[in-house]
Amino acid sequence: MPARGDDPPEPPAVTVLCITGWCRNGSTIIGNILNEIPGVFHVGELHFLWKNAAGKGANSLCGCGKVLTQCPFWAEIVALSTPTGVSLDDFAAEVIRRQRACVRTRHTWRVLRRGLDRADIRAHAALMSQTYRAIADRSGATVIVDTSKIPGEAALLPHLDGVRPYFVHLVRDPRAVADSWREPKDYVYAMSATKSTLYWQGFNLATEAITRRYPNRSAFMRHEEFIADPAGTIDRLLSLCGTDPAANPVHGRIVELHANHTVTGNPDRFRAGPTELREADDRWKTGLSGSARLAASMLAGPRLRRYGYGAAAVPRPSAQAEPPTAKPRQATKHR
Repeated sequence: MPARGDDPPEPPAVTVLCITGWCRNGSTIIGNILNEIPGVFHVGELHFLWKNAAGKGANSLCGCGKVLTQCPFWAEIVALSTPTGVSLDDFAAEVIRRQRACVRTRHTWRVLRRGLDRADIRAHAALMSQTYRAIADRSGATVIVDTSKIPGEAALLPHLDGVRPYFVHLVRDPRAVADSWREPKDYVYAMSATKSTLYWQGFNLATEAITRRYPNRSAFMRHEEFIADPAGTIDRLLSLCGTDPAANPVHGRIVELHANHTVTGNPDRFRAGPTELREADDRWKTGLSGSARLAASMLAGPRLRRYGYGAAAVPRPSAQAEPPTAKPRQATKHR
């Protein structure tokens, strides 16, 4: 107990592992694998918590299957963050307004240069600091995995009180990304190869600015590396944020997934049980039209080769990988 007149000790900083880049890069499955590790909690795309909780977003379900405002975990977090006397609808509208004004992808460079230089961004930073702390207290986690993939939000993390951020720039071949966007999936709409690749360029350019600014807290990773060696990839992420890789739940290409509390993300986040991780990410070679493939390749420009998507192939997993703990035919195939 502190002596009379002394301030209570500050709680330890919350480690936030921020996985960013453009969408359809595999962040949801990676986050859910990390979620299986004691002391690690995957929140999914936290950026959309208030929007989705108020029914203003693409979906309002938690990864556990309940509506966010009826999920015991998020109902408490949302209630704690909403000011007394203000409705959730009104507060969500204010949060959305601040996000659009301060932490969109286009704002990344301003946040990096100027930090908390105006009232709106200071208010949003205070909300995010409070929310990360509440999540840590409620979950008992020491590491929070946030897969929002909004570079403006990621750039804000070093300015949050009580938060220790680490950044993972996760990229995927833009042609595979374009193929993934070809058809709608549950609450996720479709997008053309041209639009997808333009976003791919913008989000990755902004993420590069963040990792250049904080190189000692950042890692670059390709989705294809995860496909080739899932266990090794998870080891790298755990080591980045100071977590013991011995807790890695991946065995060969199988991981046992349980219910999670992701705010949103790829609809596959609702799957649980033994899950087989696919061995290749080359469906785009046959599924994507020639014109779409050309558009993605041309618009990706030099980054296509810079990120390793030239002639060289991604190496296959080591033959020494651990054998699976469950038979593949019993597992849900992750796609």
